[in-house]
Amino acid sequence: MSTLIIVVHLITCFFLILFVLLQAGKGAEVGATFGGISQTFFGTQGGNILTKITTVLAFVFMATSIGLTAFQHKEMTESVMTGVAAPTTQTTPAQTPTTPVPTKAPVAPVKK
Repeated sequence: MSTLIIVVHLITCFFLILFVLLQAGKGAEVGATFGGISQTFFGTQGGNILTKITTVLAFVFMATSIGLTAFQHKEMTESVMTGVAAPTTQTTPAQTPTTPVPTKAPVAPVKK
């Protein structure tokens, strides 16, 4: 089932990118008339077929994203750390240093 959703998701991604790139910008009419007032820029736009298809594709994209997340959550039964051995502490026998460790002489308190 998740393979079908992945295929639909990838096809939706491709067409969503395609339809977004085919659309003109919202302010294209205003920029073309050098600052003239356009009803489609300041008012509501009825929306052409590209806008409606993009809306449907965006909805399908979100639905398949949520579906993939839900199926992945159900299929996930193991942790990432399953099968990893716990860290062990190794004890080594006490070694005598080969060079003497310098010690500091005690410092007498300074009287004022």
